[in-house]
Amino acid sequence: MILASQSPRRRELLAQAGFALEVVPADIDETRTPGETPVELVGRLAREKAEAVRATLDRAPADGLLVAADTIVWMGDEALGKPVDDEDAAAMLRSLSGRTHHVSTGVCALLLGEGACRQAEASFVETTDVTFWELTEDQVRAYVATGEPCDKAGAYGIQGTGRLLVRGIAGDYANVVGLPVARLVRELSALAPDRGDLVANAIRIGGPHA
Repeated sequence: MILASQSPRRRELLAQAGFALEVVPADIDETRTPGETPVELVGRLAREKAEAVRATLDRAPADGLLVAADTIVWMGDEALGKPVDDEDAAAMLRSLSGRTHHVSTGVCALLLGEGACRQAEASFVETTDVTFWELTEDQVRAYVATGEPCDKAGAYGIQGTGRLLVRGIAGDYANVVGLPVARLVRELSALAPDRGDLVANAIRIGGPHA
């Protein structure tokens, strides 16, 4: 599989599901267009990333699969990207304190044939709701000092120390990490039925016997 993303978290989730990965990061303009909702934005960016990488290929990967994704943290119409510095990270965390926000990941999967020609596509957006505890200023500063927020949308990582900020979630936990892998594997299984049951294969690989 070609993964059009540099995210180590996405790589780990897909590797755990049994996919051999070739990472080819996409380079596109991620500017939000006027009137575009956060959900529309991540859906569009995932599709554009997939196509941008496909256009650079002269061959398909062995399994014919290419996956691109984009994740956004948002509340109302406000989208929270990666913080530019520690003060920006602290400001984001204060805005999330005691509130419920949304994490949406747009995913685009392509099935490629000879010459990397597009044969089929599956695109979707998965959204998970995350509620933070009320955070004190000391807690905000302590978390920023860990360095964990610097490369994460919304300035936190639920799979790391950031889990201590989260009161609860409604939806797919892996989606908050960066990729709704359970839904994606099902979409891939439907996209490429001749590859067998990819869900069953992922379960075998990820089981306690592995």
